[in-house]
Order: sequence, then structure tokens, then C-alpha cells
Amino acid sequence: MDPEVISRLQSSLDFLADDEAGRAQFSTQFYNTLFSRHPLYRSMFPAAMDTQGRRFFTAVAYVIENLAQHRRMRKFLTQLGRDHRRYGVEREHYEAAGTALRHAVRSMYGTGTHSRNSWTPELADAWSEFADFLVGTLADGAESDTSPAVWGGTVVSHERILKDLAIVRLETDEPIPYGAGQYVGVQIPQRPKMWRYFSPAIPTNPFGQLEFHVRKVSGGWVSPAIVGETNVGDRWVISTPLGGLEVDYTNDRDVLMIGSGSGIAPLRAQVMEMSQRSDNPRVHLFVSGRYPCDLYDLETLWHVSLSNPWLTVVPVSEESENPWWHTGPPLEAPFGMHSRLTGPIGKVVAQFGSWADRQVQISGSPSMVKTTVYALRAGGTPLDQIQHDPLG
Repeated sequence: MDPEVISRLQSSLDFLADDEAGRAQFSTQFYNTLFSRHPLYRSMFPAAMDTQGRRFFTAVAYVIENLAQHRRMRKFLTQLGRDHRRYGVEREHYEAAGTALRHAVRSMYGTGTHSRNSWTPELADAWSEFADFLVGTLADGAESDTSPAVWGGTVVSHERILKDLAIVRLETDEPIPYGAGQYVGVQIPQRPKMWRYFSPAIPTNPFGQLEFHVRKVSGGWVSPAIVGETNVGDRWVISTPLGGLEVDYTNDRDVLMIGSGSGIAPLRAQVMEMSQRSDNPRVHLFVSGRYPCDLYDLETLWHVSLSNPWLTVVPVSEESENPWWHTGPPLEAPFGMHSRLTGPIGKVVAQFGSWADRQVQISGSPSMVKTTVYALRAGGTPLDQIQHDPLG
């Protein structure tokens, strides 16, 4: 896509995303247009649309903000089209959504010809080109995939590691061909028709074994049920793999990985897969949490590091001591392992330098990713070298 068109779209997005009310209005305009023209489509969406509206805007913003990385965005949208097969979405649905997107953007602009926020032919062409790109890539992705839209899996283990975190292991009916670093949609029997994304914490294997690290989100529906209500024998439904966190072996840059809480899962899967290779770049893996006890999988990562000299694991906690209610013993780092550092993860990592010569991956909560990206950019890390999954 032409750089001038990308710039025009990004400026337009800044106007549309000026505040929360504007983002909500934009999403409402989109869905109102879609459902008024195609009433039967309403049944494909949840009853409450607030969360759906936020996800829609987040996805559109993510693609526009990263359009300069055209190849990466095409891969992301192709995967998303494959993933939406679980809802029965076909090309005609995408085409209707493209029309609704153009209408929603147009409705947000004034009619004057001298206002900075006026609708212009150039802006109309830019959004039309963007909508065509979205529709074509999503539909082509869905139609090109001959693999199952969903897989079934049985829970074989449920471990409550912390009061708000569980490790769930499954065996799927067939192996799922995901790449280490990707994430999948999950539907559990306790919350039918509610899909949530989680990253497998181990690489794919021919036995269909999966491991998820799930932290209970306050006010959430699915994660509390997984942590507190999952039973061995439960049947889960798992959708097409998504995401693009991966090490690029075609360049000579070493790797910086930064994970917080259960966000270490896609990074953990990658270093485990890398440990099976004979030649790897150097990897600095920062593992963070609020308290030292939140570094729940540090021992596993230390063991991987001890047998793989290319991997350096750096533990970080915001607080120096565990909360009073945690009664477990403190972890002692094995000889030669990096001692635990204290402070906000973004600030701690940025203190080591610009990391401008690294491939960078960040995984954690949306707020953690945003603050860490800000800290790295302020320290001189180029934005185009930083990878993270869509926020929200």
C-alpha cells in the first residue's frame, strides 16, 4: 500500500480514536449499518455488543497502525479469516462488512470543505482501498484453508499454581498445527459460545498435547471459570492458530523477549522449541510479575537456560517481597543464573540500553505491553523491530 495512503489512514484513525466516546460511536455506526442492511447477521454476534465493539475497533486500529509491515499484516488477516470459519463467516459477510466500514468512517466526518476533519475524495479512496484489502485478505484466507475450523480436546490435568492462576493440560483429538508463539481461540463447557484467546505454553507435538497458563481476570467470564471450575475430563473446543510472534532466522539479530505473568506462555513455547535446534541466536528473556511469587514458572526456564547457553533468563518483580498471604518458600537462583531485579518491567529492561540491535517480542497485559513499548522506544529501540500481538 502506498505510503501516502497509509499516512492518510493513520491520521484519520487518530481523529476517529480521539477518545473512548469516538471509538464507541465508530463501532456503533459500523454495526448499526451492518445489521440494518443484513438483519439476519445479528444472530452471528453476542447479545451484548460493548466488548465486541471494542474488539472491532482494536482490530482495525492494529492493522492500520502496522500497514507499513504489509507482509506481516497480510499474514495476520489471513489467519483471522481462517479463524472466523468457526462462526460460519463467508465472503459475502466480509463484503457486507467492508461496505459498513466505509459508511461508518464517512459518518464520523463533517461536511465542510475547510475543516481539518472534513471528508475528502482522497480520504474516501484511502478507506476504500483499505476496506478492499481487509475484505479480500480475510475472505481469501478463509477459502484457502482446508484444515478443520475447530478441534476438540480433553482436559487431562488442572493445577492451581497460584490462587488466581492455573495450568491446564489437554490432549486433542488430532494434533493442532500451531507455531510456537501463536495463540488459539478456546471455548469451555462452563461458558458455551464464549471464546477467549490463549497461547499454548509448549510447542506443538504429534500427540496432540497442549498446555495453557491461565490467569483469572477480575470481572471476566471465562478465565475465572477455567481457574476455578475446570475438571479433568472436560471437553474444550479450540480454533485455528493465530498470531505472529516468532524468531526471524533470516537476519543476524539476537533476540529480546519480555513476558509478564501468564504472558510468558508464547515466549516459553518458543525457547522450548529453540532448545531442540542446534543453532540459535542469543536470547535475553525477561520474566516479570508484581510479586516474586508471580514468577511461577521460573524454575522451568532456569532449567532450559542451564542446558542452553544461548538463553539468558532475567527475573523481574515490581515488589521486592511477596504479599503477606503467600506462604511458599522464596526461590533461590541456581549458580550462574541472573539474580532478580526490582521495578516496572519496561523501566528495568530499558536501563540495559537501547536494544536497537535486537528482534524484540513483548507479551503480557495490554497496559504492560503499551508501557514497555513506550519505554523501549524512548530508549532508542526502533518500533519496526518490536513484535506483540493485538492489544485487547
